[in-house]
Amino acid sequence: MITVKADRCGYCGACVGVCPVGAIELAETRLLINETCVDCGLCLAACPVGALQAEGYAETDAVPVRRRYDVVVVGAGPGGSVSAREAARLGLSVLLLEKRQEIGSPVRCAEGIAHELLLPFIEPDPRWISAVVSKAQITVEDAATLTGPTEGRQGYILERRIFDRVLAEEAAKAGAQVMVKTAATGLLLENGVVRGVVARGPAGAMEIECAVVIGADGVESQVGPWAGLDTALPLKDAMACAQYLLAGIEIDPACCYYYVGQGVAPGGYAWVFPKGEGKANVGLGVQADQSADSALSYLTRFIESQPHLARGSPVTLVVGGVPVSPPLPRLVTSGLMLVGDAARQVDPLTGGGIANAIAAGDTSAEALAQYEKRWMAGRGRKMARNHRLKERFGPNQRTSPDFLRVFAVAVGGV
Repeated sequence: MITVKADRCGYCGACVGVCPVGAIELAETRLLINETCVDCGLCLAACPVGALQAEGYAETDAVPVRRRYDVVVVGAGPGGSVSAREAARLGLSVLLLEKRQEIGSPVRCAEGIAHELLLPFIEPDPRWISAVVSKAQITVEDAATLTGPTEGRQGYILERRIFDRVLAEEAAKAGAQVMVKTAATGLLLENGVVRGVVARGPAGAMEIECAVVIGADGVESQVGPWAGLDTALPLKDAMACAQYLLAGIEIDPACCYYYVGQGVAPGGYAWVFPKGEGKANVGLGVQADQSADSALSYLTRFIESQPHLARGSPVTLVVGGVPVSPPLPRLVTSGLMLVGDAARQVDPLTGGGIANAIAAGDTSAEALAQYEKRWMAGRGRKMARNHRLKERFGPNQRTSPDFLRVFAVAVGGV
């Protein structure tokens, strides 16, 4: 019987086209082989990565990985790639692991960022900027527009598929080794100290030793819990989000639109972010413990309620979760640190934020705690304040003038 090695499969469909009995089906990111398979072996020859296996066929070679690095970064989102880049620039040996086969995909982001928040990481580049925005408009459910379009600080709507890949490329140029389709499956521990990662990819299972592991594995992070860090999210601090990229609509290409109200998005808000050429990211986030329906259902109803959006056609669907919790009490332990969504470094009011970390020579919990202290003294303090504001204004109060003034300052035009 032919079997599929999921850690190798690239979901290209080459095997489907050569199967003479129609036994193989490509179901988005799953390859299914049914009972009509006759073990003819044609699919094995067609597979470009050796993902199909049968008795008597040899494994395909994969890219070799060293057994030890100074730093292993788990997750090649912006936080992970910037961390890898900065560590490599310090002259450290760095391995950047990404479980997906394409960095930057699937996108799970509204893609907006303020100019001043982007500059510390990278100079703006038209290659990965869809729109330059400078205005914001907040509309309250069943009420007139609150502000009209107001001038705000300059910001950008990114093309995250390109942006994330460019950051990973910069990490590679700085000297980091990048491995895609390679997932961390555990940590190497010695007397409670993190000494490396266990990973699985096209080369199979492997143990990789390092001085520091940087967990940048997103909202679904397992790296922190593996090391004993509590990253669990209560429902009230979790936002369920859905977004379409709509084509064929007309909006102000320099304005970000926000819609608030329990009927629109319970405990959250809806957004329309321009992406140029008649396109926009149209999405919303709902507080997980407040919503009676799925985020996608709320999004469908919201779009139908806006004639200028209902005329558009969805060409991409994005879904995901966003942590809107207070800052974690611990971001580090001996040999490990967390960054980005894995560290819950997200603005509780807006759901936005990118963070990075730089590894240094002393990897004890005490030394890595300097990163934690700097975070809490800077942006972490702002995130804690915004979480207190979120808690002060319950979901039913988020159309009040007082909350809207706070929210308008938080979104700041992007």
